[in-house]
Amino acid sequence: QVQLVESGGGLVQAGGSLRLSCAASGRTFSNYNIAWYIGWYRQAPGKEREFVAAIGRSDDSTNYADSVKGRFTISRDNAKNTVYLQMDSLKPEDTAIYYCNARGVATWGSRLEYWGQGTQVTVSS
Repeated sequence: QVQLVESGGGLVQAGGSLRLSCAASGRTFSNYNIAWYIGWYRQAPGKEREFVAAIGRSDDSTNYADSVKGRFTISRDNAKNTVYLQMDSLKPEDTAIYYCNARGVATWGSRLEYWGQGTQVTVSS
């Protein structure tokens, strides 16, 4: 099992910044026969959950949604098993519940996926 705990959400004015954290734990996450990709998704009221950004645990590959490129930065601290999402130049349309997601691909072929409980980000205009 993998546990994902998000933190860092809150209320901020447009143009401000927030940093979200996702701390991962569990024996499965520590298994280095599994390639993990940690990402952030968000869901605004009345909308579907959408991809925001992702990073590999063992490489420097990153991926961003077009809507956040140049404003958000994803990074990781493997020593702390934590992934961060630095959000700058926030806009009201960034308001959503942000979820941490972990996807794993095992060397034996199994695919795993886990979600955190979410953290609210509200950007006022």
